[in-house]
Amino acid sequence: MPATASRAVLRQSQFLTRRTAVRHSSSTSQAASKASETASSTASKAQDGLSRVTSSAGPAISNAAQGLGNTLKKVGGRTGKVVSFIESMIPPTLYYSKVGLELGKLVFRGQSMTPPNMATFQSYYQPLINALRNPATLKNANPVSPQSILARVRNANKKEIALAGVTAAEVVGFFTVGEIVGRMNVVGYRGHAEHH
Repeated sequence: MPATASRAVLRQSQFLTRRTAVRHSSSTSQAASKASETASSTASKAQDGLSRVTSSAGPAISNAAQGLGNTLKKVGGRTGKVVSFIESMIPPTLYYSKVGLELGKLVFRGQSMTPPNMATFQSYYQPLINALRNPATLKNANPVSPQSILARVRNANKKEIALAGVTAAEVVGFFTVGEIVGRMNVVGYRGHAEHH
């Protein structure tokens, strides 16, 4: 009998050990899941707080700038006019700068262009920098004489003459289009009755 009793005690002991292990493992998994939930709720609260701060900071800065602009407008006179003019120019300036940047990117990629390296940049701008550092050299510079211009035109080849003609046509064309846009009329300026 003692062997049977010891087996029963051993079984009882094993049962209790398993039950304790199961309880501990379930409590450990529960603790891990609670910790995970707590961490995710803390992260979501932090994200909510950050989004609230971000959403309130934008209007606050905008309101402060608008308040400053309104204050300067109330000053009146030239200052008010300048502030109003600058405020009216900000949206179109931002829009056209973004459009120009995107267009520049497209052209840059389309033409497979690369920016010049520093040596090329320095070789082109070094004479200008030297002249700005020492303005006395500008007085001693050789002025362009009409004889040198005439000699260069006489010695020009067909390619140079064609390039000069195309460039002149472009300048005249752009000037003409600018005049038409400026006048809002294709022919002549809008006349005013003159009193003699």
